[in-house]
Amino acid sequence: MKPLSIFFSFMFITFCSGLNWGQNSQTAKTMTAQQVIALIIKNTGANTIPNTVDVIKEGDPQTVVTGIVTCMFATLDVLKQAVAKNCNLLVVHEPLYYNHLDDTKQLQNDPVFLEKRKFITDHKLVIWRFHDYIHSMRPDGIETGMVEKLGWKNYTVKGSTNQFVLPETTLNELLKSLKQVFPKNAFYVVGNPDLKLSNVRLAAGAPGSSAHIRLLEDKNVDVILAGESPQWETYEYMRDAVAEGRPKAIIFLGHINSEEAGMNFCSSWLKGFIKDLPVYFIECGPSFWSF
Repeated sequence: MKPLSIFFSFMFITFCSGLNWGQNSQTAKTMTAQQVIALIIKNTGANTIPNTVDVIKEGDPQTVVTGIVTCMFATLDVLKQAVAKNCNLLVVHEPLYYNHLDDTKQLQNDPVFLEKRKFITDHKLVIWRFHDYIHSMRPDGIETGMVEKLGWKNYTVKGSTNQFVLPETTLNELLKSLKQVFPKNAFYVVGNPDLKLSNVRLAAGAPGSSAHIRLLEDKNVDVILAGESPQWETYEYMRDAVAEGRPKAIIFLGHINSEEAGMNFCSSWLKGFIKDLPVYFIECGPSFWSF
């Protein structure tokens, strides 16, 4: 083959390769919400979860994503901050509309619900819940974020993210250290302030009183860092346990305090494989203030 023919053959192959690349590749800048969500689920490494709550709660799945916000709750304030950052996909851990399944039947004429939904619709936001899959990660993504926030990585048991052996301390001293981690928040505590402890379990969120009691029955557990529980359940069990002189305690951090750091971790994790889109964590903080 003559040199000129070789040159044109090379140029033709290069051109065709370029066309093929353009047809088969897609940058994150042109990905839809549905595609980003599929990518996130894939990267969790989890098996498909049937009947999951991890579905799009509001918005069009075909919306081209301009930016991502991770958060604990998609409060109206968080939604406004997302819009200000030009982010239209919100990856949220907890419900959007005030109950686990986001059932809005009784809210159809409610002004609070209507205003929030209107804001979401007007700004073409997509709200996707990321609950079951992030908890299915190994290690659990929410607990991983909490370990980082607490600064307890060196105290984990066998690399777990919810079992810790601390240098021996008292319940009162542990509370002082937790106050430094959560300076704006109050805790509900059942237990003797002078209780000596070292074995701590994290029971983030709201796993239920049966899970709390099962942990408290374990002789290797001194204290539980819990999210929340109805006050007629675990609280009353612990009141009786303390009255019986049992060396146990429980600290209720509040649901948000016990999990929100996990969505901060989520933001950093997403940046590891989503390179062409901005990703932010926005803190929603507690729902109430203490007087």
